[in-house]
Amino acid sequence: MRDVIVAANWKMNTTPADAGELARTIASRIAEPGVVRVICPPFTCLAAVRDAVVGEGIAVGAQNIHHELAGAYTGEVSAPMLAGLATWVILGHSERRRDFAESDALVGRKLGRAVEAGLRPIVCVGELLADREAGHAEDIVAGQLTGALVGHDPETLLAAGIVIAYEPVWAIGTGRTASAADASAMANAIRATLRGAGWGPQADAVPILYGGSCTSASIGEFLAEPGIDGALVGGASLKPDEMAGMIARAALTAAARRAVS
Repeated sequence: MRDVIVAANWKMNTTPADAGELARTIASRIAEPGVVRVICPPFTCLAAVRDAVVGEGIAVGAQNIHHELAGAYTGEVSAPMLAGLATWVILGHSERRRDFAESDALVGRKLGRAVEAGLRPIVCVGELLADREAGHAEDIVAGQLTGALVGHDPETLLAAGIVIAYEPVWAIGTGRTASAADASAMANAIRATLRGAGWGPQADAVPILYGGSCTSASIGEFLAEPGIDGALVGGASLKPDEMAGMIARAALTAAARRAVS
């Protein structure tokens, strides 16, 4: 049975002075052990969040890593630098691809570094509005995924607990919304891409998250889809009430899946 996961991406919000208190407040509201819960704050807040959630069963993740282990890369953070601070990492987020021109190959290099460092990776893929309107959404996502997975052994990535997050870029902060059917179809396409890349039936073991402006009001329709295993949450993850609602709904899905299995 795949994990049911809710990962909070705080993006460039919070400071060390307030991140710990926010994390403690959220942790006190989301005590659902059946759901894998992850908080990904800015680098400067990792220690504060780590300390705030000790003993709560909540994982801490980073929002990015550099593709090299060390060197003359001013302002960057490598995977080994996260030792003791984080156990998860987000890779290839649509904002990184858009604002920093991260290519599929670069995401693949970062994936390798994450696995080497023992970080559980969330690899993000997703199409632009123009891609979807042109009927190329699945091709774009398949290309992003295969490009990032080049040179990586499926068994190694499965052992590392790889997670795929589908971000319909056209539905993030635009006022447009993706339907549960859209997300489900893309989840099926992602697993078909994995099977075509040599993963075989193991493709069905990879959790796929929805990452398109999810809220407590909308997460239920996505979790009702058998192929969707949780959410990568942006702005709503900074609101304790929203996080509590999303985790509660995810717990229902996790319990239902356990009962069936």
